[in-house]
Amino acid sequence: MAECRELFSKKLHDYGAAWRIMRPSSVTDQIFIKANRIRNLEIKGESWVGEGIRPEFVGIVNYAIVGLIQLELGYADTEDMTAEQALEYYDKHARRSLDLMLKKNHDYDEAWRGMRISSYTDLILMKLYRTKQIESLAGCTLVSEGVDANYMDMMNYAVFGLIKLTFGE
Repeated sequence: MAECRELFSKKLHDYGAAWRIMRPSSVTDQIFIKANRIRNLEIKGESWVGEGIRPEFVGIVNYAIVGLIQLELGYADTEDMTAEQALEYYDKHARRSLDLMLKKNHDYDEAWRGMRISSYTDLILMKLYRTKQIESLAGCTLVSEGVDANYMDMMNYAVFGLIKLTFGE
């Protein structure tokens, strides 16, 4: 997470909080682009633009947090927060997602450790399709968790992928 936050902070320096204009559905599509690219790289085994899977998982983490911020605040018509404010929101939602991960790790006995990275990719894509459906229903689900829970799950699967890419199986 420190690596993800550092990149987020550097992008805030370079671009400010320009992402504040994005509607949640656009954030969902950005995550889709990244997850779809990971899957294509896993299947094809090569990258023609020279960037691998790792930066895409980092991007999923950061866009998931952006999505959580946008769900909380709504989107803006202009960049309406400082880098410091954005990092406060970043930390708040990173903590919430970590708390969820720790609870699920307890209940699932850290099953993620026995999974393949490609399974995280597929689960993220499944969560994306679920999120798109929830967005199409304007959030009016019968039994499902909301978009926020899906963003947190996607982020945590991406973190698991980063852990495995860093430390191996």
